[in-house]
Amino acid sequence: MSAYKKETYHNVFEEYGYSSKDIENKLENIYSTIFYGNDDERLYHPFGDDMAYFVDTGNNDSRTEGMSYAMMMCVQRNMKEEFDRLWKWTKTYMFMEDGFNKGYFAWSVKLNGEKNSNGPAPDGEEYFAMALFFASNRWGDGEGIFNYSKEAKELLNECVHKGEQEPGDPMWEHTNKLIKFVPGLDFTDPSYHLPHFYELFSLWCNEEDREFWEDAAECSREYLKKACHPITGLAPEYSKYDGVPCDSPLARGYHERFYSDSYRVAANLGLSYEWFEKTEWECECADKIQTFFCETVKGKADLVYEIDGTIIEEKALHPVAIIATNAMASLASKGKYRKECVDLFWNTPLRTGERRYYDNCLYLFAFLALSGNYRIWK
Repeated sequence: MSAYKKETYHNVFEEYGYSSKDIENKLENIYSTIFYGNDDERLYHPFGDDMAYFVDTGNNDSRTEGMSYAMMMCVQRNMKEEFDRLWKWTKTYMFMEDGFNKGYFAWSVKLNGEKNSNGPAPDGEEYFAMALFFASNRWGDGEGIFNYSKEAKELLNECVHKGEQEPGDPMWEHTNKLIKFVPGLDFTDPSYHLPHFYELFSLWCNEEDREFWEDAAECSREYLKKACHPITGLAPEYSKYDGVPCDSPLARGYHERFYSDSYRVAANLGLSYEWFEKTEWECECADKIQTFFCETVKGKADLVYEIDGTIIEEKALHPVAIIATNAMASLASKGKYRKECVDLFWNTPLRTGERRYYDNCLYLFAFLALSGNYRIWK
């Protein structure tokens, strides 16, 4: 039975013999390092008296991806002060109050609050909305921007209806109910597809959009079956709506390969199955991904690949993220490599250095999920 129905969550670490004390101590250390470690460790930085930003250390900016991730981290750990600081910084410096993208958030902002771009990235918006709903359900709504559920509903309304009354593009393609890579382009990113979030959006959004989000959840599940390779389970960074890998028309970047964004698909499959258990295909795909890394390319699991498994002799930019997300897939997988992936993750430390941001975000989410602490707050 799904976690949504029974309101209990698998602690995969305990299942494989790790003690509850060791699990909790390790989780606390992960949070302490990422939020309050030294300057070479932390990603969270207080800003003024009542704000904070989360830094992408590889690019020295703050992104809607990271800010929304950090808010989700906070609500899962009952860190309301940090959550509110992050949200106020987001609304103050990222929110676009006018122009073509009014109602969305600028995806990249300098650490002094100056926008690097006036364009949004939909993965940030969907995580903002989910974190805000969870905050509302866990802590209750406050005033102004801290009326969390109101903010979440208004954001989702923009994502769906943008362009109907004034200039702008929605973040979901209305003809197929699939999330876009960016609002103005007609392709998608498999790792943006979070059907488990859309199930909850359908319960808590504005009444008139409930059917849309129900359909979006089903459409994303069907899309992922097309985007993930039938043998390896790997997904590309970008694809067309029919699942065929594609590159960005903006610049040649080989985004049709299994690369950084793609790693999140395995994690999403795991959490989607843990929360709702809607389709056994999620289990089958998770098994294929783990088999690919533990068997097919064992010893070469830190490279770049075509989604059919062809090896590109190039080092992955985020090798720790691969380990973390493959382990998180164990929430869905039922194959023989489930424990191997979990044990490898347990014995892998947080990443250090300038590229630690992306790896350690996915590391924290994987540890939350595998310890039974990535929860639906109703």
